[in-house]
Formats: sequence, structure tokens, C-alpha cells
Amino acid sequence: MSWSLRFLGVGNAQAAPLLGSASCVLERDGAPFLMVDCGVEALTHYLSRYGAHPDALFITHVHMDHVAGLERLFFASYFDPSRRGRVRLYVPANIVPYLQQRLAEYPGVVAEDGANWWDAFQLVPVTRGFWHRGRWFDVFPVRHHLPDTAFGLRLQGSFVWTGDTRPIPEMLAKYAGDGELVAHDCALHGNPSHSGIDDLEREYPPELLGRCLLYHYESLAAREALRTRGHRVAEAGDAIALADPTGPQVAGQ
Repeated sequence: MSWSLRFLGVGNAQAAPLLGSASCVLERDGAPFLMVDCGVEALTHYLSRYGAHPDALFITHVHMDHVAGLERLFFASYFDPSRRGRVRLYVPANIVPYLQQRLAEYPGVVAEDGANWWDAFQLVPVTRGFWHRGRWFDVFPVRHHLPDTAFGLRLQGSFVWTGDTRPIPEMLAKYAGDGELVAHDCALHGNPSHSGIDDLEREYPPELLGRCLLYHYESLAAREALRTRGHRVAEAGDAIALADPTGPQVAGQ
């Protein structure tokens, strides 16, 4: 059994049309296992790669470059009896109200009426983590705008996905302590909501920084500047081999 992390997009909101909206897919034996975030560009790239819509997603936060693709996914799932109500959405419990306000409250989600936005999905609110297909995933808060509105994801021993965040050394000391690859939000220049490379170089020890794979940057020029400084930088379409998970699992899965 092999595990990999495929980057569907690596750009920030402004760069998404060129670099793809930041999103990834955890793959097992080359097949999609779990999608993380679903911007419009991310869903397009997912369909192009796998030829079908995702069956399970984790949502880090509700900025539209991370959730706008759920509108398209609603229609693809609601009008397909084999999929309606079966697409799992793992959503941190704190942000369920924000997702409700952004996507689910609009009256008349279909022209015929009689449909709730959530009818297309199986909502799984999560706090400290969740089980998916026999594997345990940790969920933890990150630093992006207001407290408890953005969250990261960890498959122990394998990878950490920070989502949009400022540096989080205290969280990574706990959730990236088993040799995980750390896919980290990082631009050439930071701001009050996102990490810049100066921030990571200041806040993280060399060993941790050496395990970071940077994404959510602002341009092709920024990508090359980050590489010039000696850092690993992801590109859309990259599939990164992962170590086997070491965390809790259901026997035989």
C-alpha cells in the first residue's frame, strides 16, 4: 500500500486562476482517498485528474477560494440518486455556521424547490478529529483571521496540511512530531493572515523547516524566489510520496 499527496492547486486567492486554488488530495495506491478544500479551480482539476467527483472532503475554512466548488458539487450530487446524501463533508464544528451562511441559506437552492442544500451531502461535524475509511485524522486550529475559524489536518506519521495560517510552532510541535511532511501556507511576503518566508525562517527550527513543502504563494516569481532561498515548493499536479501512517487505524483497513 502506498500513500501520496497530490496538489490540485498551490496559489493564493489572487493567483488561483494561474496556479489553482490551494487544495490537495490524499491518495492511496494512486486513487483518491480524501480531498482537502474545494475551490472552483480545485474541483475542475480534481475532475480532470480522476474523471469523477469527490466522495469525501475536509474543509479547512470557508473563504470562497476554498469552498466555492461546493456549489458545483451540490448540483452534481443532488441530481444523482447514487450520490445524493452520500458525499461526506468533514467540517470543523466551529465553522459549520459560517458554511451554512455562505452556501446553504439562500432560498430555493434548486428551481423546483423542495431541496435543502445539505440534502446533497453527509455532514460530519468534527472537533479534535475524525475517522475516515478506517484511518484517524487529527484536526487542530490554526492562525487565520478570527480564532477558531480555520483548521489544519494531520494523518499521523504521514502528512500535515496547515491550511491558511500564520506560523504555528506550538501546534506543529504537537501535530508534526512524528516525521510528517508539512504542507505549509507560505508566500514570499507575509501579511496579518498568511505566512511569509521570513516568518517561517524566524519561527521554525531547521529540522521542521526542512520538512515543510510550501504552497499558497502569490506568483511564479515568488515560487522561484522561495526555491532560491533553499526551500521546497509545491507545484500544481505534484504527487509527493508519503510515509505510511503511524496513527490509529481500524484493523484490516
